[in-house]
Amino acid sequence: MPVVTLYFDRVKKILGKTVPKAKLVETLPFIGLDIEDETADHINVEYSPNRPDYSTDYGIITGLQGLLGIKLGMPALKIKNGKNAIKVIPSVSKVRPYVTAIEARNGKLDDETIRQIITMQEDLHNGLGRRRKKASIGIHDLEKIKFPLYYKAVTQEHSFVPLESDVSLTVKEILEKTETGRKYQHLLEGYSKVPIIVDSDGKTISLPPIANAKLTEMNGKTRNLLVEVTATDKNAAEGVLAVIANTLQIAGFELYSVKITGAGNSTPVLKSRDLVLEPELVNQTLGIEISNQIMIKSLKKSRLDAKLRGKKIVCSIPRYRTDIFGVMDLVEEVALGYGIQNLVPTMPESVSAGERNHVTKTLETVRQIMVGLGYLEVMNFELTSKEILYDKTSRESSKIISVADSKSQEHIILRDMLLPGMMEVLSRNIHESYPQKIFEIGTVFEKDSPIKEGIHLACLSAHKDVNFTEVKSVLQSLLKTGFNLSCSTVPQKEPMFVDGRTGSIIIHGKKLGSVGELDTKIVDNFKLRTPVAGFEIEITDLLF
Repeated sequence: MPVVTLYFDRVKKILGKTVPKAKLVETLPFIGLDIEDETADHINVEYSPNRPDYSTDYGIITGLQGLLGIKLGMPALKIKNGKNAIKVIPSVSKVRPYVTAIEARNGKLDDETIRQIITMQEDLHNGLGRRRKKASIGIHDLEKIKFPLYYKAVTQEHSFVPLESDVSLTVKEILEKTETGRKYQHLLEGYSKVPIIVDSDGKTISLPPIANAKLTEMNGKTRNLLVEVTATDKNAAEGVLAVIANTLQIAGFELYSVKITGAGNSTPVLKSRDLVLEPELVNQTLGIEISNQIMIKSLKKSRLDAKLRGKKIVCSIPRYRTDIFGVMDLVEEVALGYGIQNLVPTMPESVSAGERNHVTKTLETVRQIMVGLGYLEVMNFELTSKEILYDKTSRESSKIISVADSKSQEHIILRDMLLPGMMEVLSRNIHESYPQKIFEIGTVFEKDSPIKEGIHLACLSAHKDVNFTEVKSVLQSLLKTGFNLSCSTVPQKEPMFVDGRTGSIIIHGKKLGSVGELDTKIVDNFKLRTPVAGFEIEITDLLF
């Protein structure tokens, strides 16, 4: 997990109240932080990536203020009307369509604040930004920019001086010769043009999601900042911007809006949102009996706003709290504000000893067999995207199962097969050595009323000499050793596989899966550079 360094002198200054060091250290775990190590002048803490507002000491201190009772309730973002604008040119829509921004003025940056901001930027890139795929951030010295700015697409022959360089490079050279360019160039693969932000003098400000320009680099003398976020997902962009805006406001900056126009973009509205909480749910879930007023105070100690409306509690959630999706998240916030240490454990009513069931034991045996055969286990989300599950695999999608009102644009489809997700894993590891051999055991879903669930096992082998015979032998070894079964393979046309080098897996006269060499077109869709073969088999009935 990501790590933040808290210097005790700095914490004392920002906290606004003298609190003994021992009390601070004792409180940190109760706002969800793990202590990594402690010295005389600082402490390193790990935070969960689902709390991006904890990516700096400012955010952590905001949480401490609540739990220690120094400040209660939601910190309000105070954004004044700004005069500057960013105009989006439609040419960028097919590459990276969204941009949002805010100005932070009249602040002061010391070396530690700059370090914290840069660390926050990278943590947000890797978390909410999904390694810059969904969102990427540029933080600039505002005084070196002439407005309005233009967000547009240009060819790779466009040139400017990137951060950490003293010479002008073309976009192509940045992607091929710089460390950051090589690391993230895959995000721009397949596009003839790339997105850039330029000012009204034509000077390049940023090449998202790769690099900022050296021209606008911030330093200890910088007093005014421009924060811009570009994205493939507008909601993600505004979530990232809200975290940064809140942090800079706590750091002493004044916030000003930036008008965004053109190609489906709009000026961000970083307002709070409301959720209604049933008090009965809190007491029932936590196993306690506390009053509505105590619940409200507990929510305020978690830096949320709350008020009673009839018999229900209306909770206001700041825009930067991207981790709160529903009422159960609010129950957790009540628990944190109430004090985890104040929850009294009780013994369960049952006195019987627990043990792993037969299915769990069998799956563990299967895992050990696959590892023994030279395969590495991977675990993918059960929710994936239509692009990965159907578009790249050329599979028919009439029985697609979508999530209603999803907060994500990536994880919105329940998977009905393991192999597409595993191909995506291979595509993210093309720079690693071969052979690459992976397997996965997981739940898949079939559209029905109600939706059916099953357990599948799949494996993929990727190297230049892989063939049908290799993966079929792995399948036979697995079935014989793990289930004392044998199978036959009947030549048959199967989705994702090469005709003539694939077959259906038949056990006791029933088709349970497919095995073969993957179609070269599908291999190319995932941008793999080597042949791939594998199988997927339903093992639900084999486990019982």
